[in-house]
Amino acid sequence: MPRSIAAPAVALCLVLASPALAQRPPGADTLIAQQRAAMAKLSFMDGVWRGPASTLLPSGEKHTVTQTERIGPFLDGAVKVIEGRGYDAKDNVTFNAFGIVSYDPAKKAHAMRSYTMGRAGDFALTPSDSGFVWEIPAGSMTIRYTAVIRGGKWREIGQRVVPGGEPVQFFEMNLVRVGDSSWPAGGAIPPR
Repeated sequence: MPRSIAAPAVALCLVLASPALAQRPPGADTLIAQQRAAMAKLSFMDGVWRGPASTLLPSGEKHTVTQTERIGPFLDGAVKVIEGRGYDAKDNVTFNAFGIVSYDPAKKAHAMRSYTMGRAGDFALTPSDSGFVWEIPAGSMTIRYTAVIRGGKWREIGQRVVPGGEPVQFFEMNLVRVGDSSWPAGGAIPPR
């Protein structure tokens, strides 16, 4: 290509490319700041919680436990970590769950990664001004958990939702905040 044509062609390519170069993906500092801001809206969950919980089993029997939750921020507030335990009347652990709540700035959405009873999954979590809703797809139905957290009290119900049908409640817990927790960030291993 002659120089007289090549130089203007290169200049044109640079002019056309500059808007694309200016729109780089956000850097780590920006993404982390967005995650922290979104996760701060869930700070009402932090602490140690305890209270009764019950599940209606398929047999119709009601299974009751003392439920505990310990929740705290991690990665300097960019994610939230949750551990739930259910204790029977003899103080045996009959339920144990672990969850990580995060925020994806690209999707502008919260999600929860949950581990319990030999299963794991990623689920949409939608915060509200006084709680949250999270759902588990289960074939033709959806399992929906709705939590309301106000004034140191946490009420959460679980419902089976079938398209075209009324939701059927099978779970309820009523917890009271019993204190603060430094978990999981507390007790980090120092460099020396």
